[in-house]
Amino acid sequence: MGEDPDRAFFRAEIERLTDCLYGTALRLTRNPADAEDLVAETVLKAWAHFGQLSDRQSFPKWVLRILANTFVSNRRRVRPESFEPLDIDDEECCFSLFEKMHQPFLLWWSNPEQELISKMLREDIEAAIDAIPDAFRTVLILVETNGQSYAEAADALGLPVGTVRSRLSRARCLLQKALWEQALETGLHPQERKVADA
Repeated sequence: MGEDPDRAFFRAEIERLTDCLYGTALRLTRNPADAEDLVAETVLKAWAHFGQLSDRQSFPKWVLRILANTFVSNRRRVRPESFEPLDIDDEECCFSLFEKMHQPFLLWWSNPEQELISKMLREDIEAAIDAIPDAFRTVLILVETNGQSYAEAADALGLPVGTVRSRLSRARCLLQKALWEQALETGLHPQERKVADA
């Protein structure tokens, strides 16, 4: 007798999604061992509730939602303060990277060296994301990295859609502000560039 069709489907999908699940778990937990534990717990929960999944085409989003729910539940048990509302001043919330940059700088940024620069900045971007408080970082990862809708992220996190939108907006501002500060530290000064190009 062959393998049970449900088990075969589940195993094949999990194998196909392993890198995605681990990558997401690592971004959420910021620790390889914790990421592995989170993926293992997610797979066990997914198999236990697999019979409740009516549309198998939605399996990837469904299992990512389980991973997010599991992360949030575990984190709330260990560090309940991680998901409490945070006091962030208006300056941080209203930061706009676009407004800080000038057209000459944008034109310079589009030169043939862009690919190399982008690769070099990848680590800076990851570090900036890691520095965002959990309550905002989790929403950013679910929506921006995993492509979940606001409604899906809200369902995974047990939050109203409006709260997800608000936290995502704040997360984007915090990320932009951190990247802008890193750019200034590495000598990318638009005003100076504009003078030099004149």
